[in-house]
Amino acid sequence: MKVHLIAIGGSAMHNMAIAMHKKGFVVTGSDDEILEPSKSRLAKYNLLPGKIGWNENAIHKGLDAVILGMHARADNPELLKAQELGLKIYSYPEYIYEQTKDKIRVVVGGSHGKTTITAMILHVLNYHKIDCDYLVGAQLEGFDTMVKLTKEARIAVIEGDEYLSSPIDRRPKFHLYKPTIAILSGIAWDHINVFPTFENYVEQFKIFINLIEQGGSLIYCELDKEVKKVCEAAREDIKKFPYAIPAHKIENGITILINFQSNIRNQKLSVFGNHNLMNLEGARLACNQINVTDEMFLNAIESFTGASKRLELIKQNGRTAVYKDFAHSPSKLKATTQAVKNQFPNRKLIACMELHTFSSLNEDFLKEYEGSMELADEAIVYFNPHTIEHKKLKVITEAQVMKAFGGNNIKVYTNAKVLLEDVLKMNFENKNLLMMSSGNFDGIDFKELGEKVVK
Repeated sequence: MKVHLIAIGGSAMHNMAIAMHKKGFVVTGSDDEILEPSKSRLAKYNLLPGKIGWNENAIHKGLDAVILGMHARADNPELLKAQELGLKIYSYPEYIYEQTKDKIRVVVGGSHGKTTITAMILHVLNYHKIDCDYLVGAQLEGFDTMVKLTKEARIAVIEGDEYLSSPIDRRPKFHLYKPTIAILSGIAWDHINVFPTFENYVEQFKIFINLIEQGGSLIYCELDKEVKKVCEAAREDIKKFPYAIPAHKIENGITILINFQSNIRNQKLSVFGNHNLMNLEGARLACNQINVTDEMFLNAIESFTGASKRLELIKQNGRTAVYKDFAHSPSKLKATTQAVKNQFPNRKLIACMELHTFSSLNEDFLKEYEGSMELADEAIVYFNPHTIEHKKLKVITEAQVMKAFGGNNIKVYTNAKVLLEDVLKMNFENKNLLMMSSGNFDGIDFKELGEKVVK
């Protein structure tokens, strides 16, 4: 098989290129910009394009498939030539389905928790040496790539993103995977540049559920009222498995599952928070569907430390802990803040978030953040006015942001350097620091920050 990837430097795209190379395909690709770690990882497998930029000569009739990344535009010269030659053009989710259509597909959907649930399932399968293909949205410990495609594996575990598939395929990615087993973790309005109303956003999840294979399974969080509503209305042939927060206790900052089953011991966990506990339940039920028993699951999950950037511990000592989290939506901010407060009830919490996504920087969406950080003892909100300008959004002010979040514990910054200086002046004795963003606060080194705070 000869395959060419347009926009090979993307996070999922470069991992897919490596996965197909390992499968024995002849892989080429191009991009107008390839950054780290994509650059080094492609170079390691001799997949790095010899020249940066688009190259029409790379498109020819000898190609079996062209895979189009979201970073490319609809007028991309390579894409136009592929269309002119009548080549088969796939979005990457479309091609993932093409490679896994004869397997049991476990697809994890939801506005939040997707990466963590997918990572938990993969951790358990890896622990028990159960082979599977996969697509996951973060680099996981013990896994070489974020995508794996093989001939042999009978199971594929796929993180199902609701964002668009490609510049010429406006379907949400998770509409293309057609699950055998679907998981739905939560519905909280996001991507308002694509889904302008909440109702339109919810409709995408209804479509996702309707695409479950005949007689398939649906595992869903019944504590989310929107999820419960759409899942209970699903087709009668679909087997439904609701889940909630499992019984647990917290001792000395460690979460322990209790009374799970009479014949299974109480189980210590390396992760914490109601959000993670719900994710764990979803992962457990999915594993049950592929013949992993509860005892097998619990034996494996004890060593799961979390997916990258998902409530990730950066540094700690006996009095202070520094965490970072990918949280950016209002519901996730609230859940993550609550998780850290509940885990360390005797410590104060400094919670800091960055408005970075299209939705979060939208003037009309800001009001959705009201009360989302009220559990923090001190809450800091940062945004960069240049990011707003780059995204061609209407200007927002510090006063607007403060009013939108509400509460007397809010401080707003528009300069990352000043923010960092002020944080490092704080006394962190018996306090925790939580940094939340889908970006990096314009270049903050989280590891260095963590070391300075606990020092």
